[in-house]
Amino acid sequence: MTRRTEWPGTDAGAVPGPEYAAEPSGEFPEPGRGAGFGEGAGRRSRSRSRDSGSPSSSRAEKGEPRDPVEQARNICLRLLTGTPRTRKQLADALRKKEIPDEAAEEVLSRFEDVGLIDDAAFADAWVESRHHGRGLARRALVRELRTKGVDPTVIDEAVGQLDPEQEEETARELVARKLRSTRGLDRDKRLRRLAGMLARKGYGEGMALRVVRQAIEAEVEDTEGLDEPF
Repeated sequence: MTRRTEWPGTDAGAVPGPEYAAEPSGEFPEPGRGAGFGEGAGRRSRSRSRDSGSPSSSRAEKGEPRDPVEQARNICLRLLTGTPRTRKQLADALRKKEIPDEAAEEVLSRFEDVGLIDDAAFADAWVESRHHGRGLARRALVRELRTKGVDPTVIDEAVGQLDPEQEEETARELVARKLRSTRGLDRDKRLRRLAGMLARKGYGEGMALRVVRQAIEAEVEDTEGLDEPF
């Protein structure tokens, strides 16, 4: 004979899990026999127990936090894993996830306080990486940092650390790598093509034309005596 017990958090009539299915009357049934202890009965009972759970318990099982602040914190931590991001990038991501503004502001401010969000450090690293890796000039770097939502004052400080002489030297290196591929074209066409390449990377027109002209003239001087007989 069994005693029916209604457990907290369980709907009336729901079947609890196998460990609470029945109280033994003193004798245990043989394996595979009896109402509550067989293998198949255990699986059916566990399945019914899961199905009877409330929506909140289902979310908890999936690891989805119910608190919007906790949701915002988890989203930011995932986005920051391995990739620095600006405050605006994270704010945009939280907005897309429909996180309330108050919860988003609380988490973003906290992350700034502990240094997980640092737009100034982000801008410095961006300038260093994109200038040396892609050869971008200050104008292009400013444009990219604006799209990341970095404050204009922070941008000015970051790109201001880029030395003008280093910027021109980088432009010369870019032209030197592309110069050979333009051989066979007339001088004006080479000039436009190479200067256009520098302009797309953010170099000013005056610097671009000067660097390209000097590179072409140096190439002509280096090759003038190659056709002369020994």
